[in-house]
Amino acid sequence: MRWFGLPDASIKESKERVKTAIKNSGFNLFSRKIVVNLAPAAKRKEGSIFDLPIAIGVLCANDYIYCPLEDVVILGELSLDGRVNKINGILPMCIELTKLGIKKVILPKENAYEASIVKNIEIVPVESLEETVEYLNHMRKIKFENQIDILQNVCEKELIDFSDVKGQKNIKRAIEVAASGGHNILMIGSPRFWKNYDC
Repeated sequence: MRWFGLPDASIKESKERVKTAIKNSGFNLFSRKIVVNLAPAAKRKEGSIFDLPIAIGVLCANDYIYCPLEDVVILGELSLDGRVNKINGILPMCIELTKLGIKKVILPKENAYEASIVKNIEIVPVESLEETVEYLNHMRKIKFENQIDILQNVCEKELIDFSDVKGQKNIKRAIEVAASGGHNILMIGSPRFWKNYDC
């Protein structure tokens, strides 16, 4: 397997990950010579997010995937046993994909809820290379329920919100920041203390 298109060190290392993941997922490449072109060649490619799309491209070239790949982006790092690992920076990637008009993204299952914050894009979470191939060949259906929609539906049913709390401006702000970041918060002491506390 040879690389072209300005790959960095992590992508060059992915050569063995991709080959081993394909083999351990039950696909045979028959010792063929494989050339991977990461176009455009002048743009630097960084990170392990190219593992899964490279593997899918190799399997397409070897006729393991027979359905056309149109208007879909594939992202993910492969482990040696064919599992798809979590990647960093999925949220800005999905935001940029919507700007480019992409309607569907296949990504690691661990990144699905983070990516679901972005509207107008279909999230397809996968756990392994084999599962990805089965999905692309329409042999498996993957249903993902957007957690953001669930939370919005729950919030709409609730009758009590911060507008019912009088005062406590600083602590309400602290709770909003903690909730938006998915953090815990512990309040200790009387409301009189929190009223004068600058968060």
